Amino acid sequence: MIARKSQGFTLIEVLVTFLITTIGLLGLAALQINTMNDQFEAIQRAQITAMVDDMAARIRMNPTAASTGVYAEDLAEGSGTYYGVLEVSEVCSALAAAERDLCEWNRTIAGAARMSQGQNVGSPLGARGCIEKGGASGSGETVIRVSIAWQGMTKSVVPAIACGIGEYGSESLRRAIYRDVAVR
Repeated sequence: MIARKSQGFTLIEVLVTFLITTIGLLGLAALQINTMNDQFEAIQRAQITAMVDDMAARIRMNPTAASTGVYAEDLAEGSGTYYGVLEVSEVCSALAAAERDLCEWNRTIAGAARMSQGQNVGSPLGARGCIEKGGASGSGETVIRVSIAWQGMTKSVVPAIACGIGEYGSESLRRAIYRDVAVR
């Protein structure tokens, strides 16, 4: 008998190679989706952090109004007395200092700084701003908590603060960032 050398691949070998390649590509696609979700969450967190820091700075600049509770608000995305389709400068400019701060902050939370065909496109998902006046400290300072809650894309640890509680279906989808501001 004469031994023949095999040449080429059998159909089974080709199918197994195709299956392994397909599984690898599906894994890469899932990794890409997770990476995009994580990137979106990071962008939202960066936006929210800037918004919270902005309002905390505004409160520090107006300690008299802050001490009397003028800043205590709960602002849902797109809500508030001063929300509309006009530019921030047209809506908020005629208001007094604390009311102007709240108006501009509400417009920022609602994403009004970025408009596209009448739609707010710069707002994190379901953003809600909360400003709570706390008690006075032993040194006579009033503590004010500035926080924003929004909806995340994936489940995470439930935030310890109350801002936005019950607004996003599952509490494990709620995200929140806060800053405590002490004023005299």
